[in-house]
Amino acid sequence: MKIAVVAAAGKAGRKIVVEAASRGLEVTAFVRRKGQVVDGAKKVVVKDIFDLKTDDLKEFDAVVDAFGTFQPETLPQHSATLKHLCDILSGTDIRLLIVGGAGSLYTNPEHTAQVMDAPDFPDIFKPLAAAQAKALAELRKRDDVKWTFISPACDFQADGERTGKYLVGGEELTLNSAGESVISYADYAIAMVDEILNGNNIQKRIGVVKA
Repeated sequence: MKIAVVAAAGKAGRKIVVEAASRGLEVTAFVRRKGQVVDGAKKVVVKDIFDLKTDDLKEFDAVVDAFGTFQPETLPQHSATLKHLCDILSGTDIRLLIVGGAGSLYTNPEHTAQVMDAPDFPDIFKPLAAAQAKALAELRKRDDVKWTFISPACDFQADGERTGKYLVGGEELTLNSAGESVISYADYAIAMVDEILNGNNIQKRIGVVKA
């Protein structure tokens, strides 16, 4: 299976490339700057997301969107980059899997309250959570793309251990048996690659948490 990881030089992107390569997938990493090395990638392509065209991605079975930005002035790019990827993959069988956020997970059965609405949700993360939630809301309108949006747990640990165990939830925040919402980037990458291989959640958002 051939996959592309867009924004592969980021922390999540790198973990996903390594995990995918270790499982026998042929990975092409798309990065913005020359000289960026991505371990595990068979090929590294230097190209901005907005410059990607359908021809750049037509050979792949799946595309992982690992784009992320935290600066206030660039937060709208979460929606813009995702729209661009959807547009160039529209009408194809190429799957699009998105590294999402936890802030948009629901905290009640009625789906009227989200994690980011909680009074103890850190103010510093609210603009990012809102931008990712907006991108997801727009993505839900796309029935022309085989997308899957994967939200990590609230405590998304870049340097956390790779346990190899995780739980899959749906639209609502899922806690593990210890009452925690936590997952490492490494375990998140396992969940991402499992979804690439199994394709169980087309046009759905799922959440993952450490088991």
